[in-house]
Amino acid sequence: MTTPTTGHLIGYARVSTDDQEAQLQRDALTDAGCSRIFEDKASGKNTDRPELTAVLDYLRAGDTLVVWKLDRLGRSLIDLVSIVDGLRGRGIGFKVLTGALSAVDTTSADGRLFFQIIAAMAEFERSLIKDRTKAGLEAAKAQGRTGGRPTVITDDLLTVATARKAKGESVSAIAKALGVSRATLYRHLPDQEKL
Repeated sequence: MTTPTTGHLIGYARVSTDDQEAQLQRDALTDAGCSRIFEDKASGKNTDRPELTAVLDYLRAGDTLVVWKLDRLGRSLIDLVSIVDGLRGRGIGFKVLTGALSAVDTTSADGRLFFQIIAAMAEFERSLIKDRTKAGLEAAKAQGRTGGRPTVITDDLLTVATARKAKGESVSAIAKALGVSRATLYRHLPDQEKL
């Protein structure tokens, strides 16, 4: 899919902390011809990036999203590929101004090819993570370990809850007295006790 370059260059800048200043990024984005710049102050691990959401909503087919460096946009390779694939699907280009991957410009044939290679690597990374997770869970299960949080219901608590339920006490009252949620209690009470 060829992305037309008839739209606007729209910049996105991000700094990790309030102590950092985005002026260098703003200057580079302005010099590149960006007509508007969106800016977040959030770490790369922070999923709450309101200005990234805003710029993604603002962009229209034919526009190009411009970032100073690749790491300003995505938290990981998988996150980056997801964002840029979404842009490409909407007919929006993507361009990086500086850094090792400054050749990434999805409005050019070379940039699209390069990004497709990156996307393939991200898909490979996703597959490896999935396979390692599955293998780890199977190994833990073979050793008798299960994942998840430990239960808060002990055998003693369940005995007390069952006895109180048999005396006619409501599940809500029992849960409150034992300091557990009703849902937790319902999961552990024998079926005949739930009625």
